[in-house]
Amino acid sequence: MLPWHESASQSSREAIMTASRGQYDRFASRAADFGVELTRVAPDEATAAIEAAIEGPAVGAPPGVEGVALPAGVTTDPTPAELNDAVTGVTGASLAVAEYGSVLLRADTRGSEPISLFVDRHVAVLREADIVPDMVAAFEWLGETVRATDDSVILATGPSATADMGALVQGAHGPKAVEVVVVVE
Repeated sequence: MLPWHESASQSSREAIMTASRGQYDRFASRAADFGVELTRVAPDEATAAIEAAIEGPAVGAPPGVEGVALPAGVTTDPTPAELNDAVTGVTGASLAVAEYGSVLLRADTRGSEPISLFVDRHVAVLREADIVPDMVAAFEWLGETVRATDDSVILATGPSATADMGALVQGAHGPKAVEVVVVVE
């Protein structure tokens, strides 16, 4: 799975990379509005930050960030029973949209989609360079990449929430808590 800036066309990549610089503060502010916790770390600190964010048992898919590994004890390639018993799921995030405080999660063969959705706590690992300013920039990547790969994506903004039955309930259709480990390269 290529990061968005490697899969976009050269002109799109240059425009989006220029726009993405300095988007962390905007993303952090919007994500906080939805109760998302952020931890900003160097690559050599990321595995420890992921470990600190985990409530066990945990399942995960390799985060796809160079130099970042899942902590020991995180089950990869989980069985349905292990997924059902997990409290935390750890996945990579392909992009973040600063304007909305959202992360974009690509479905992949490593099981990222169920690992991010069927747990009470989701920890997403994101490269800071993969924060784009707005949906226009996100769709620049989405349009080219998704058409070329037939992938599906989830645009997740904070913990799952619904008010279908009256009062707002978190965690009805996905995680109750979300943390994003942002890796500064």
